[in-house]
Amino acid sequence: MASSSHSSNFPCAACKFLRRKCMPDCVFAPYFPPEEPQKFINVHKIFGASNVSKLINEVAPHQREDAVNSLAYEAEARLKDPVYGCVGAISILQRQVLRLQRELDAIHADLIRYATATCNCNEMPPPMGRTCFHHNSSGNIYYPNPHWSEPYEGNGRSDGGSL
Repeated sequence: MASSSHSSNFPCAACKFLRRKCMPDCVFAPYFPPEEPQKFINVHKIFGASNVSKLINEVAPHQREDAVNSLAYEAEARLKDPVYGCVGAISILQRQVLRLQRELDAIHADLIRYATATCNCNEMPPPMGRTCFHHNSSGNIYYPNPHWSEPYEGNGRSDGGSL
């Protein structure tokens, strides 16, 4: 929940920065506590106090804290990367997800090749101690041997090298 600076008689971070008296009905006080001055400084630098005040008043009370936290996040990202802001961070994370998905797909393909090469399930049952991979209709792979479902530690490389 948002904190209130009025219980301790200290001005909120916004009023302190703007050098004005923090009134009991201060719109900034619940969202910019005196312990977090940089949060307001960043938001003020990017959006301006007047715009933030208007936005807080236009948002439903139960959504205000989330709105202010979003503004603070965007302001911090915009200060770090003035051109792209948080979109730059999102783009980097999306590229990382795609790269990891390709790596995971390659490892799955290696597992399937390995299973097909070591076991031919259609001719006869595998000898004791050996099992095959079976696919169900949804494409999930079952690991009959419980040790096969543990994460592969491999050779420590993160390049998705083959098994």
